[in-house]
Amino acid sequence: MYCIIVKTKLHPGTKKAFLAAMLPNAEASVREEQGCIAFDVLEAQEEPDTFYLYEIYSNPQALATHKETEHYKQTRAQVNDLIAEQSVIRADVTALNPAVR
Repeated sequence: MYCIIVKTKLHPGTKKAFLAAMLPNAEASVREEQGCIAFDVLEAQEEPDTFYLYEIYSNPQALATHKETEHYKQTRAQVNDLIAEQSVIRADVTALNPAVR
């Protein structure tokens, strides 16, 4: 399995708009994409306006397929201007706790 962790620092005051776009995208990704195993949206407690997207896919191609979906494209269009900084960690999933899912 393949994982990305996306750190997103928002412009101040844009949290509500970001979540209004991102939460439906995360839900649709897990519901509609066979290769999307998990898509969690996390808010940093000690970093204001900072979110992490924790996404697990069956393989890197499933992530590429995700980026071609309509819900992804619509979300990117909505959140691009809200983002001050963004970085990505790419990782292989060594273990997944089945009790969590």
